[in-house]
Amino acid sequence: MQTFNSLFLLALANLLGLIIPVLLSVAFLTVFERKVMAAIQRRRGPDKVGFIGMLQAIADAGKLLFKEIILPRAANKILLIFAPVLSFGLALTGWSLIPFGHTHVFSDAEIGLLIALTLSSYGTYGILYAGWASNSRYALLGALRSAAQMVSYEVSLGLITINIVFFAGSLNFQHIGIVQEFVWGIFPFFPAAILFLLSALAETARTPFDLPEAEGELVAGYNVEYSAISFALFFIAEYSNILLVSSLFTVLFLGGATHPFWFACKVLLIATLFVWARATLPRYRYDHLMKLGWKSFLPPSPGLLVPHGSLITTL
Repeated sequence: MQTFNSLFLLALANLLGLIIPVLLSVAFLTVFERKVMAAIQRRRGPDKVGFIGMLQAIADAGKLLFKEIILPRAANKILLIFAPVLSFGLALTGWSLIPFGHTHVFSDAEIGLLIALTLSSYGTYGILYAGWASNSRYALLGALRSAAQMVSYEVSLGLITINIVFFAGSLNFQHIGIVQEFVWGIFPFFPAAILFLLSALAETARTPFDLPEAEGELVAGYNVEYSAISFALFFIAEYSNILLVSSLFTVLFLGGATHPFWFACKVLLIATLFVWARATLPRYRYDHLMKLGWKSFLPPSPGLLVPHGSLITTL
């Protein structure tokens, strides 16, 4: 019994050691985004709460935590509550596969890349549940847009990662990082890296591909009927996914996780590109978005396997 309690406490400590840094990273990423966007648009960002506004995210979280949760009368209340919990849980589960260093990984799965892509595709269900359960036209339209968009760009993401899998000969994140010890994957696979980054923007529904949350057309998209902590869970899931795909890009194309500090610097660099895109690029029209995915991103994705396969054979 004592051994079981010790194992349980150890597992709980490891879990909290993973979740708390992720939540803090999400909090400070929102402040970082607001500060960067303010600098780009020549205005002041948050600067009142804490040193240069660094605690603004904590204040916002406290405000949402103590607000009243309002459930629409005609909504499916069970699914309405379950949807943000599902999105939040899937977003945090993906982090258990990401190595932060050679000895810093929660779950060193042999098929870690496949599991990560699977968890990413499951995130669509939380958005679909939210849109349907809200019993709102705007929420349903936003959910349908999101499902179509995520399915479209997941195909490209999966095909692009095959290049790295062939190069590394493994689906294990640690092994993928080890084979990039002398040359990062972004150099031999530069076209694939660019396609992966653009597909990741669409996968996370970020500007210029934020059609599921187009305020001018859908009020607020699939989360229009959410408030308080339920809205906060969707918000955390969105920014957690941004950091997660930035981590995936780092592992696949930027030499993997050699040391936690350098890994964090690389992830922050990629996350900055997401912020930069939001501050500078206009939103795509929906038909252009789908055409870009199926006619511009999908055909080159398997086509890159031929030159990259020849390169791998040469190496």
